[in-house]
Amino acid sequence: MGTIHEACIQTLRFLAADEVQKANSGHPGFPLGTAPLMYTFWDKFMRYNPADPKWFNRDRFVLSPGHGSALLYAMLHLAGYEVSLQDLQEFRQWGSRTPGHPEYGVTPGVDVSTGPLGHGFSMGVGFALAETMLASKYNKPDFKIIDHYTYGIVSDGDLMEGVASEAASLAGTLGLGKLIYMYDDNKITIEGETSIAFTEDVEARFKAYGWQVLRVESSEDLAALEAAVKEAQADTEHPSLIIVRTHIGFGSPKQDSASAHGEPLGDDALKATKEKAGWDPEQSFIVPDDVKEHFAEKLDELAKAEADWNECLKEYGKAYPELVTELLASLSGKRTVDLQTLEALFEGKESVATRGASGDIMQKLAELVPELVGGSADLGPSNKTVMKSCDYYSKEERSGRNIHFGVREHGMGCIVNGMAVHGGLIPYGATFLVFSDFLRPTIRMAALMEIQSIFVFTHDSIAVGEDGPTHQPIEQVMSLRMIPNSVVFRPADALETAAAWKYAIERKNGPVSLCLSRQNLPVLHEYAEAVHEGALKGGYVLSPSKEMAKAVVIATGSEVKVALEAQKLLAEKGIEITVVSMPSVEVFEQQSDAYKESVLPRFVPTFAVEAGVTLGWTRYTGREDRVLGINRFGASAPGSIVMERYGITAKNVAEMVKAAL
Repeated sequence: MGTIHEACIQTLRFLAADEVQKANSGHPGFPLGTAPLMYTFWDKFMRYNPADPKWFNRDRFVLSPGHGSALLYAMLHLAGYEVSLQDLQEFRQWGSRTPGHPEYGVTPGVDVSTGPLGHGFSMGVGFALAETMLASKYNKPDFKIIDHYTYGIVSDGDLMEGVASEAASLAGTLGLGKLIYMYDDNKITIEGETSIAFTEDVEARFKAYGWQVLRVESSEDLAALEAAVKEAQADTEHPSLIIVRTHIGFGSPKQDSASAHGEPLGDDALKATKEKAGWDPEQSFIVPDDVKEHFAEKLDELAKAEADWNECLKEYGKAYPELVTELLASLSGKRTVDLQTLEALFEGKESVATRGASGDIMQKLAELVPELVGGSADLGPSNKTVMKSCDYYSKEERSGRNIHFGVREHGMGCIVNGMAVHGGLIPYGATFLVFSDFLRPTIRMAALMEIQSIFVFTHDSIAVGEDGPTHQPIEQVMSLRMIPNSVVFRPADALETAAAWKYAIERKNGPVSLCLSRQNLPVLHEYAEAVHEGALKGGYVLSPSKEMAKAVVIATGSEVKVALEAQKLLAEKGIEITVVSMPSVEVFEQQSDAYKESVLPRFVPTFAVEAGVTLGWTRYTGREDRVLGINRFGASAPGSIVMERYGITAKNVAEMVKAAL
């Protein structure tokens, strides 16, 4: 291959090791072992433009073992991104561009945040899925507008995680042939050799999933690495896993030991490693001139690739003006939805479950928002999330917008996140609310990355009934509200559901979770004006008191009906209260102090009712005895009976208010 390639690889190794050593924190073993894998992808195959890190048709790269971030930052520096040597020297420090794990939106060239093992692997599946969807829709025989690969490095830890298994199984089923991973088979984990807990035949497992599996016997065989990637590219019917025998801490005194994994090598060991490689042991953060020149020579060619694509897009626009307009609108992230159009779907309807209302709304959104895609974890008919005017996506039908995720909640969440990060699509995933726990880590990652993932959760309380406590969410809604930058809507009726969907479609900087009822709820036509004006503010006065209010009762979801009934009971006793509907606590908290004061006056006693844990509501009520909720698991019986036996009734709301006053 020539000495320049070896020089580039050694530069990557020692830049990364220097980052870790200077920070006195990090993981040097991975960069030393996998630098040849990283270099092969970026030098021989990756199509990118460091002058425009967001170029849409670039190849995507996923570093699934995000603890190896020092290697990625070194690679980005050499490749010409705005990651300077100074940035490398500030690895893991406050405010730096080089945090401990790759963070999307922080470091130019980082395509996705990784760290929780298995997530990067699975989000890469979302990248590849999105590419095929968009290519099927927009490509024409004479115009390949969407045409890129997803490359990545994955680790033993990734392959042990269940979420990677879920995503790998689906990727094989769907035949995502432009997904190519190299597997860092170093046979070491933090606790010791992988044989202590991981002895399966990875090759056989992935072949069973429907992947092409290739092997490279030595990470130092650059010709074999390149040949393997080319062979992977040649198979367009299967995703590819290239198993590469690597050595953690390669070339260091700690090679092939667990101690090379998660701590700096130490000055003496690092110097010894550099000496063995013919590197100056007394210098750090060195990039030889020939290495600089090697990467600099690529810049014009890389920029030309994007320029050629932009020119192709112009010609495409002349030939297919409607398609290019739609594509550019999808890429802009500026899609809006008219709320009245959605509200009009429920004219004349007196009662509908909010999951049913959501389903009706989605049929309209399928028409209005062409980039809306997604599916359910095998619960589409129950979640009401099938877009009936659209086909199902499959290996044979790439143009489908409905996705069969299978019973893979965690994998579904990661794949949705990958599609959202990819861009050009607004993806959603659906399941029962109680199973949101399976994909909670993915909601957290969506919030951290500030991406537009939508999660539809139905069967939202003990009113699920006969299925019993295993299927009745108690703590889930409040726990979802605890995730920073995550917005949760629990709408009271069809009209609030319309507002929730509008918010979800228009929110670009974080995930939205919709928590929906199975049971029918009355449509709030009597309060339609208040709903229209207030639901998008998260909390609003739904039914004001006729005279000076003696109390305010906050309710969400199906309990808004209960609060309204309690208002009537109390009025009969001469006690006037105001009912506030709060479909989204997070959105309400974003409003001005003046607005919040107008909804929840400071000197009026406030109460809350929600069929879930009471934790959290005291921020508004000030006292636990002013919250009516459920702090134990549910029971199996018809939903209305369970709600009554657990005390979620208008009578109990009224009694709570009377007792306090």
